[in-house]
Amino acid sequence: MAMPHESALINWRMNGMIARFVGMVAIALGFVIGIYGLEDTEAWWLQTALGLLATGMLAQGYALYCSVKRRQERKDQPKS
Repeated sequence: MAMPHESALINWRMNGMIARFVGMVAIALGFVIGIYGLEDTEAWWLQTALGLLATGMLAQGYALYCSVKRRQERKDQPKS
């Protein structure tokens, strides 16, 4: 069990890979559901598709952030 004063190591690579996968799936589903929602404008499909597209874009942005943080940490490590 980790003590509260210990700093947690963040695995930026794994977080970035998961965020990238979730982002791609959300964007793809958003486009597919959006096409269906354009055919039936009275249903809630279009709002769902827009929410999925926004979620996918946010996940991709977080994946980019993880990539930048990983490169910064790798650059800041002393060479041994």
